[in-house]
Amino acid sequence: MTPELHAKLTEWRRHLHAHPELSLQEKATAAFVQDKLAELGIPFEAGIGGHGIVATLTRGHARSRVGLRADMDALPITEDTGLPYASTTSGVMHACGHDGHTASLLGAAALLAADSSWSGTVDFIFQPAEEGFGGSRAMVAAGLFDRFPMERVFGFHNWPGLAAGTIAVHDGVVMASGGRITITIEGHAGHAGMPHLTRDPVVAAGHLIVALQSITSRSVDPLDTAVLSLCTIEGGTAPNQIAGRVTIRGTLRYHREAVKEIILEGIERTCAGIATSFGVKVTPEIVWGVGVVINTPAEAGLARIAADKVQAELRRDLAPSMAGEDFAHYLRQRPGAFVWIGNGELRHGAELHGPRYDFNDAILPVASSWMAEVAKTALASN
Repeated sequence: MTPELHAKLTEWRRHLHAHPELSLQEKATAAFVQDKLAELGIPFEAGIGGHGIVATLTRGHARSRVGLRADMDALPITEDTGLPYASTTSGVMHACGHDGHTASLLGAAALLAADSSWSGTVDFIFQPAEEGFGGSRAMVAAGLFDRFPMERVFGFHNWPGLAAGTIAVHDGVVMASGGRITITIEGHAGHAGMPHLTRDPVVAAGHLIVALQSITSRSVDPLDTAVLSLCTIEGGTAPNQIAGRVTIRGTLRYHREAVKEIILEGIERTCAGIATSFGVKVTPEIVWGVGVVINTPAEAGLARIAADKVQAELRRDLAPSMAGEDFAHYLRQRPGAFVWIGNGELRHGAELHGPRYDFNDAILPVASSWMAEVAKTALASN
């Protein structure tokens, strides 16, 4: 990558960082991407599954076709970086690096547009709503693989704590599946000085939170991987009234479908027990996310070959993450691989989804070059 292109991508990335948009609201981001694709002379179709965009390049006579994907949405987090290009939108920031993913994919498009050495078709997928709002599912439902019949699909996520520019490729499981859980506890409100006339959902909630932790520690095989994190609790409006309702929200994650069933049965059993013990009604509701991200063997091999071609350090020894990624939905439709590209040193508060996180612009050349190279490698392999 030339210094000029690196500088341009850095400028684009920082513009996106300063103007983040939440899931399903990526209108200006999509317009920015379309403007840059037009500047690069690359044709595209917009409005796919919401604000999704697919740009397409074709060279030569080969019929092989491959997809490259980046996500575009930001998070409802208040930025605390103090950077000159920090978010200008109150309470919203690119805390997961999707600004960098988008800039990297634009960079890959620029590299491939200027490269005449390959033959086939490359589709560049700019996806909205990755952060729990089903962006990949919406694009597939809108006919992504019918309208753009790619045979394989590849993507990456930046990874704080992994040396900058190092590429990690997993054999098999990369990231977890899971769901969002909401538990409603309905009791009987009343005077805090006369608790015997109430059914206290707050006390029940306290016992429930502790009891649910025994599912991962006592019901799931220690050699399996599972997470059940209860992250918010809401209930009551006055300090002298026992509330009538409490709501608990959280997330659960797993790498195997069998573990999902164990967790689900444990949640239902524990909620029923707490309801009986405290005379309250406990209702768990789970909205299941997309599946586990699992690299297919041949495509993981192509990802490693591409890493070697761009002369990046390659890691094959990292454990899968319990974070989720809706790239999994693409991998249910097509073979592919999802890799991690090191973002550099892990600093306190600058983890993924942290208020001091920032994508490392120094890795843009590696990220763009790897995406371009894995597309060329996949096309040549056919």
